[in-house]
Amino acid sequence: MSKETNNLTTKRFVIRKSLIGKHTIITFVNKKQESVSYNHDEVYTTHKERFDTMNCFAKYKNYTNSNAMPAFCRDLQIK
Repeated sequence: MSKETNNLTTKRFVIRKSLIGKHTIITFVNKKQESVSYNHDEVYTTHKERFDTMNCFAKYKNYTNSNAMPAFCRDLQIK
């Protein structure tokens, strides 16, 4: 598998099963026009148990938050 980093820009914080292992850096702009970037794989791996037990992650294969990066993930934000 390639170690090439992919960049994705979106309007919300997102963790998707389809992006796991794709080495993706995600940048989103929240409703307050604050730009936030994070490494998708690093956030997922660090909080894997938490995401895997969420109903939305099991049913829809993703977790999103349009307002902000969740508090439990903020320590992994790329400055």
